[in-house]
Amino acid sequence: MCGGYLNFGDFIARKREQKKITLREMAKLLEITAPYLSDVEKDRRNPFDMDKLQKLNSILELNDEEMDLMLDLAGEKRNDIAPDLRSYIKQDHNITLALRTARNKKISSETWSEFIKMLNEE
Repeated sequence: MCGGYLNFGDFIARKREQKKITLREMAKLLEITAPYLSDVEKDRRNPFDMDKLQKLNSILELNDEEMDLMLDLAGEKRNDIAPDLRSYIKQDHNITLALRTARNKKISSETWSEFIKMLNEE
């Protein structure tokens, strides 16, 4: 469970309901069928591709933290990394190298937290 949500489908269903958007309305806005959206919300299908996730973000007017959570949940459902990180990691071999180095040195969660704190101070 991530951020108090059971899964990606639970997240988007709750956010859609908070905005008082019906399932059919949301499906139309996303240019998909209502049964397909229903299956995604009920965790019977994988999350959308990045284009649809960005469109969903716009419709639901998510803040940055909510968008990151939605992407994390989408990656979790696919048993993968968040879809926005894939292109970021691919853009520079140094990023891949840094992750492998951290893995090989068995960098702790605490060390990662300190590193993130340092990045946010800049």
